[in-house]
Amino acid sequence: MAPQPGSRARRETGAAVASSRSKRDEILRTATRYFGENGYEATKLADVAAAVGIGSTALYHYFESKLHCLYVIMADALGVFRSDFDRHTSEHDDYMEALLAVLRGSYDLSDQDVLRNRVLVAEQGLVGVRRTSPREEEARTLARARIRDVEFTWATFLVRGMEQGLLPEADPRLLTRALLGLYNSIWHWYRPRGEVSLEEVTEFFLRRQLALLGLPPELADGDRSAAPAVAGKAGSAGKAGSAGKASSAGKASSAGKASSAGKASSAGKASSAGKASSTTRAARGRRRTAR
Repeated sequence: MAPQPGSRARRETGAAVASSRSKRDEILRTATRYFGENGYEATKLADVAAAVGIGSTALYHYFESKLHCLYVIMADALGVFRSDFDRHTSEHDDYMEALLAVLRGSYDLSDQDVLRNRVLVAEQGLVGVRRTSPREEEARTLARARIRDVEFTWATFLVRGMEQGLLPEADPRLLTRALLGLYNSIWHWYRPRGEVSLEEVTEFFLRRQLALLGLPPELADGDRSAAPAVAGKAGSAGKAGSAGKASSAGKASSAGKASSAGKASSAGKASSAGKASSTTRAARGRRRTAR
């Protein structure tokens, strides 16, 4: 069969696009490694280009600046977080199983993932600064939108747990930021193959995250027996405490009223007795005068 007109051109175009995308991904991986290991400020984009094997001019075809490259790295990382979240929650109908899967899955990281997290956490403040360059601003806006999307998705998920009575009631936005803040703090100091292994970090911080949510840390070991009871007992305790306080206050109030009534009655009796006594003395005085 004779090739269709234009088929070769389409194949060549497709190959060129795939090659370009592959080179872009390689640049991002290399930049992430350099930013994570040496710091964003200390890294030169020319060093990234040399490591990839292209000239600086060719690199600017993909990213117009080091900041533009950083914003893309951050946006891509946040996109991965969201897709992982959706994947874990969709795999489990049970809420607690989904929660544990999301939390534990966030620690299932390669060395490259750890460097990516370090870059994201260290330079996140730059997302709040508007840029005059259209390409930089577009990438920055996307990264910022994805940060908000991740926070909103987490907050919505936590509200589900509260509505089911599995999580204690709390402000979902503040709880989300506390939960993610605890997680993000790890990447400021953790180093692959350092003194503390990622497995140790996982077990330690996973328990603290559960405690932050008002859940027993034993859930990290698969002990599901206490999970629903925690929220339920807390609610009952709260109601009992309120009822107890209300009852005590009522008793105190009744006692106070009784005491006041008693005092008023005693005072009334004393006053009446005093008046009667005065009247008797006055009568005796008049009889003596008459005599």
